[in-house]
Amino acid sequence: MRSVIPMKAAKTGYIIISAIFVVIGAVMTALPEMLTKEAGMCNLIGIAMTAFGVIKLVGYFSKDPFRLAFQYDLASGILMIALGIAALSHPDTFIEVIGAILGVCILSDGLFKVQIAIDARTFGIEKWWSIAAAAVLPIITGFVLIINPDAKVTVISALLGASFIFEGAMNLITVIIAVRIVQARYPSFTSDSDGID
Repeated sequence: MRSVIPMKAAKTGYIIISAIFVVIGAVMTALPEMLTKEAGMCNLIGIAMTAFGVIKLVGYFSKDPFRLAFQYDLASGILMIALGIAALSHPDTFIEVIGAILGVCILSDGLFKVQIAIDARTFGIEKWWSIAAAAVLPIITGFVLIINPDAKVTVISALLGASFIFEGAMNLITVIIAVRIVQARYPSFTSDSDGID
């Protein structure tokens, strides 16, 4: 008997973590000096990244019949967990390279979301363009972080804050649109038809 519990857990987790990323981003943007003065901020980022990585893996291995929103989450989930653990284990060292590393992650995630948007269009999801539009700003900020590795920490913090806000919004839009519509468009995947809980 198949269960949709992992998919629901992944969707809920995506929404919660996306909101957390937006909050962290807002704090970092408003108070960029916190990244240098508060080791707890780096630890908080590490925890959020690790949790997000776990949720990505849950989504990848869930029973989403088309795995549209989660199709690239195996590799990115493992990477997020590894970077989260690195941030927690060596916060002082991680701060020195956090901009470039997270810039690569944010840029690649934005590009993956563009691919998801294209696939969503193929599946007939009308709001596929919303996913693509939401990916534009993370791609831009991720690229800016990559090409400015030597910028002041306060500048990196502000850029990261903006990137986290855009990243959280992008993931939130993606999971709400893709997962909900896939479930709605394929009613055969319900407990009434094939025994799914």
